[in-house]
Amino acid sequence: MIGFEILQKSVDFIEAHLLDNITYVDVAKQVNMSPYEFHRTFRFISGITPSAYIRNRRLSLAGQELMYTDIKVTDLAMKYWFDSVDGFTKAFSRFHGITPGAVKAGSKSLAMYNPLSIRVTMEGATPIKYKMTELGTVNFLVIPRSFSVDIIEDDSDESISDFWGECIQSKKLDLLKTFRAKNDNRVFGLCSELKEDSTSFVYALAVIVPDDFDFTKAPEGFTKWQVEKSRYVIFDCYGKDGNCISKAWEIYFQNFLPQSGLQTKESPDFEIYFDDGDPDLMCELWIPVKKEV
Repeated sequence: MIGFEILQKSVDFIEAHLLDNITYVDVAKQVNMSPYEFHRTFRFISGITPSAYIRNRRLSLAGQELMYTDIKVTDLAMKYWFDSVDGFTKAFSRFHGITPGAVKAGSKSLAMYNPLSIRVTMEGATPIKYKMTELGTVNFLVIPRSFSVDIIEDDSDESISDFWGECIQSKKLDLLKTFRAKNDNRVFGLCSELKEDSTSFVYALAVIVPDDFDFTKAPEGFTKWQVEKSRYVIFDCYGKDGNCISKAWEIYFQNFLPQSGLQTKESPDFEIYFDDGDPDLMCELWIPVKKEV
């Protein structure tokens, strides 16, 4: 299922169930994707996270009900699945720029958030620069850490960047590099696939070790991570911060995937960072793919 088909099916499901107790995890199940992969697909195609979309649609409908009916604020909060009246009031005020009480008192100033509409437009052709490769089964030596899936809903979260910083500060990254095969100048950032109903995922700093490496002698906190054979699409990420990686994901979902006849494979994706080389290249983004079924 290509990106725009996923978006349309998910929007249709959300619109049909706005009054039900659903989250983006429930929507992900409807399009047969892991919550993590669905979140990324929805966000990069639509420009908004699925949770924010659900919240905005509910608040938009709640504003109309408050204006045109006699429903109580308490009942409205319950109807649209807010945890408390206070939480509903704060969210309503941020979204509409006015309190529910002011609307009850007669104010007619509200915000409207309409359902997402999928439109295909003709634009000037822009080449998409990418590479394709197949990588055999690889054994990595990794420094792993588990992260809550909640961070994918927070655009300001810097947990993974902080993890890199900790490993640099503690010299663990330098130690990890010493186990690389000769003449290998790469460090990998591995991100595990997120299975259905998972509450966490694993991100790891990693290197490829020689074939005869004895993992039983790895330092404490270092472990083996085997990534199975897979086909990858590769994008070069040019920039000075993580925005270039986000841009590469956006190109993948919006421009590459719909035309490729491929779909994302449930396997770890990763970034590759080089000790030397092109100074403007932050990393390469490797995304596992398979033939669309």
